[in-house]
Amino acid sequence: MNNRKPILGEQLAFLSVKYSVYLSELFEAIVSARKTGKASCQELKITYRGSVANEAIILITAEEKVVMQFRAAEELLSRKDIAFEGWMDTDKIRKQIARHGTASGETNRIQDLRPGMKKVNIEAEIIEIAKPLPLRTQYGNNVVLTNAWVADQTGKIRLCLWNEQADFIKLGDAIQMKNVSVSSFKGEKQLRLGKKGTMNIMKNAIPNVNREAAQTSRNILFA
Repeated sequence: MNNRKPILGEQLAFLSVKYSVYLSELFEAIVSARKTGKASCQELKITYRGSVANEAIILITAEEKVVMQFRAAEELLSRKDIAFEGWMDTDKIRKQIARHGTASGETNRIQDLRPGMKKVNIEAEIIEIAKPLPLRTQYGNNVVLTNAWVADQTGKIRLCLWNEQADFIKLGDAIQMKNVSVSSFKGEKQLRLGKKGTMNIMKNAIPNVNREAAQTSRNILFA
């Protein structure tokens, strides 16, 4: 019988998926609560309840109900180099992400997307298209990467398009994407069509699109 106690990183990753919050933001809220006594991360409320043997006792609640209470090493809370992607990269968390992102026929909102989600459906508007970037892969193939930004009412996200995937879109198009995946590179979320994803131009515009200027990093290459 496996009685392994879940590690703290996995427990926090599970909460980030369940409550649709960024893991990094949840961790930052916990660090803030350790310093000030209380903090919040969307609907989650974090309270510092003291320390024992160099471990901070943290209580997390939602709508006045206890979600989780745990001890976190003071050394962990002071770290600045945590790779949160590693905390998300477990079988348990991937299964949890899949359950939250594959409801039949559901259209996801950009603000709810989390790295690791697959079979995601999105309706969004093309708000920026970067200059195509020729690349050479590690296998010696020549490819062209076009980074675009798409947005809906809740936010925006980078869309990575390879070779001819970018040929039929233009600025201002309303697009419908199905079976796309969400990945992360250097902490930034991005959408990928992959082999099974599809993208179609919609006749109707997306209402109330968030068209704030996209913070595009022109020189970043994506794997």
